Amino acid sequence: MLGSVLTMQKILIRAVGKLKSPFEEVFEEFRKRLTSSLAVEEILPKKGISPESQRKQANAVLLRPPSTHGTFVAWDACGETLSSQGFAEWLHNTSGSSLVFLVGGADGIDPSVLRCVGKVLSFGPMIWSHQLARVMLIEQIYRAQQILSHHPYHKGHDLK
Repeated sequence: MLGSVLTMQKILIRAVGKLKSPFEEVFEEFRKRLTSSLAVEEILPKKGISPESQRKQANAVLLRPPSTHGTFVAWDACGETLSSQGFAEWLHNTSGSSLVFLVGGADGIDPSVLRCVGKVLSFGPMIWSHQLARVMLIEQIYRAQQILSHHPYHKGHDLK
């Protein structure tokens, strides 16, 4: 079992699209519970331009350097899957550095972006709505915080 709590890590979620109700309410509920510093940047591509132009615009913003040095982590169906315990351990091992989690829009994240990030993670091979993926991400960050502080929120058994 891990012996220390997730340090006050700076976390940025950079996501394509605007979070809408009811996802926004659930996201904000988990956001209030976090002890880590969490910022969110929503990328809203211009309307009235081609889907390809929107994707290029979003790609440029997704990879924009954060204000502090950070590790970029993209969420994509082709990424590595971790158990909740494994994700908590990974967060623990990266504590002290800023993390920039990238969540694509309805068209996912362009492969050119995936090749530029430090890590690609997945919620599994199924495709999830970008709205739901953002809620799932913040819940897993919160769950990791609870695992690392030995809180009973995480009662399940992880599969090895």
